[in-house]
Amino acid sequence: MFNNLHKKLMNESVISKQNTINKTISYKTWLTGAVKSWVGVILVGQWMFALYILAQFSLPWISGQLDESQFSHMIRGYRNGDVFNNAVLLLHVIPVMLISLSATFQLFPSIRSSYPKFHRWNGRIFLFFGFVGAISGLYMTWIIGSRLSDLGALGVTLNGILIPIFVYFAWRTAVQKNVSLHRRLAVHAFILINGVWSVRLYLMAWFMVNQGPLGNSAKIDGPADIAISFASFIIPMAVAELVFWSERRTTTRALIIAAVAVSLAVLITLLGVYAASTMMWLPRITATF
Repeated sequence: MFNNLHKKLMNESVISKQNTINKTISYKTWLTGAVKSWVGVILVGQWMFALYILAQFSLPWISGQLDESQFSHMIRGYRNGDVFNNAVLLLHVIPVMLISLSATFQLFPSIRSSYPKFHRWNGRIFLFFGFVGAISGLYMTWIIGSRLSDLGALGVTLNGILIPIFVYFAWRTAVQKNVSLHRRLAVHAFILINGVWSVRLYLMAWFMVNQGPLGNSAKIDGPADIAISFASFIIPMAVAELVFWSERRTTTRALIIAAVAVSLAVLITLLGVYAASTMMWLPRITATF
């Protein structure tokens, strides 16, 4: 009788452990799928943004047809005769097209493992132009006045200040071959460098959901504007940290929290890409082509 009871308890214990393992595997699958979906949506949004820059800046620049009349929608766009500041603007904008086309591939594990040389050089180019973009962006915002208000510019300014810091440490850990920490810092550098892209996504998604502005102002310093300017990089960075945390903990609870967070990020990013594409980028792309 004792042996039968012992066997029964052992079987129940084995079944319980197996159920736990199966749940863990399913939650890992959910998280992995959510992360892949997030990267896929980002890739589509980045390519759409690159096409917009090609139509708005690159092609007119190559053909010598850049004119300030084409940039009335910008806070401070191209200005005829302003050679130095125009050069800074183009140096800030046109490389974004190049890194938007290729930078997301840094997030593909299969590319990292199968094409390490491409991953290294693509990463160096991305970090370099990200650094240049941050410095030129801060210059345009605070030196030549490419802002509508000081308060409204605080979010993008903090974003711009953080970029060189994370770029430096992402590069340093790569040199030191600290793969785990480099991966973490490089993901945050990716998010920060694309912070202004995310602002467009969040802002257009906000307009679409509310069918117009709500808490926004003409000077981009309304409560919603300020919240979005910070949320555009804080939220993705927080979600990324939850993923890294779940990898370290590998508990069911951690996996569920991370999977839910990434799934929500996928929905927000997807809505933002759709809203920004239909409300901002596609009209200007179709007008050019």
